[in-house]
Amino acid sequence: MKVVFFGTPDFAVPTLEKLLENKDFEVLGVVTQPDKRRERGNKLTPSPVKALATDHHIPVWQPERLKKDVETLTQLKQIEADVFVVIAYGQILSKKILDMPKLGCVNVHGSILPQYRGAAPIQWSVYNGETETGITTILMDKGMDTGDMLLKTNTPIELLDNAQVLAEKLAISGAELLIETLYKLERQEIKPIPQDHTAATYASLIQKPDYSLDWGQTAIQLHNQIRGFYPHCTASFRNQPLKITATVPLEAAYIQELPEQLPEKIHKIPNLSTISGEPGEVVNITKGLGAIVQTGAGLLLLREVQLTGKRPQSGWDFVNGTRLTVGEMIGNG
Repeated sequence: MKVVFFGTPDFAVPTLEKLLENKDFEVLGVVTQPDKRRERGNKLTPSPVKALATDHHIPVWQPERLKKDVETLTQLKQIEADVFVVIAYGQILSKKILDMPKLGCVNVHGSILPQYRGAAPIQWSVYNGETETGITTILMDKGMDTGDMLLKTNTPIELLDNAQVLAEKLAISGAELLIETLYKLERQEIKPIPQDHTAATYASLIQKPDYSLDWGQTAIQLHNQIRGFYPHCTASFRNQPLKITATVPLEAAYIQELPEQLPEKIHKIPNLSTISGEPGEVVNITKGLGAIVQTGAGLLLLREVQLTGKRPQSGWDFVNGTRLTVGEMIGNG
């Protein structure tokens, strides 16, 4: 099967790798976003998908605006691909492009559609406290993730999974599902199923205000925000920004879901159920774990933080390095 692959970030890499290692598929070319300047040295850096394609000597197209790039569009039509595979490419495909391949354009989407259509399904599913998500392959149409569904696979979301960890899991399962989808599509073993548009929800682009923490929220709300928008959520500490990158909500219902070693340490905290304070107040410091902060409802253990200009550090190292004391305040972001 002749394939053109559309993708840009790390999330798309396992799928391209699966296609490249399978002799039943020939990747004719890759379409990805233009190189961007990165923070370190401000050098132009290729996307992860381009880097992989280059390593395998595959032709790469990087149009600024694909729909307007006549040369790229002409070449894509001329190569007569069987299918276009699209995963986190970053640009909308016009109907002209969607109609080019014989079998259509197959998208690998990081949610169980019609839930979480849009740009950031993984992040918002964690933010909203979902306990399960997955991958849906769809035949693309001109809408935003509105095409007919092909196959689905489900993935549990663990209490301490952040968006990055979950994306890595979904990228692997998505790669496997894509291969299965292409085989069954070619053999006409799949009947595309229209989505129930009335049940659709949307995962919009994440904005900078979404990263700001408000200690008036509940412990579980803050925990889900921190792991959903990892590693960007910000509070303030001693008049400086403080990124909080990992937490543990200290409520009985959630403690039962933690890895084995953590509940044992948490249960040793004296009088945990009677500790209280003002939202944002450090109400306990536990050796080997770190600071416990009062929220609008419930307590939150700061498991990992990052001071401005520093590398991420454990909550316990943060306590020792700053000589944090009970009664100090962690401000809102």
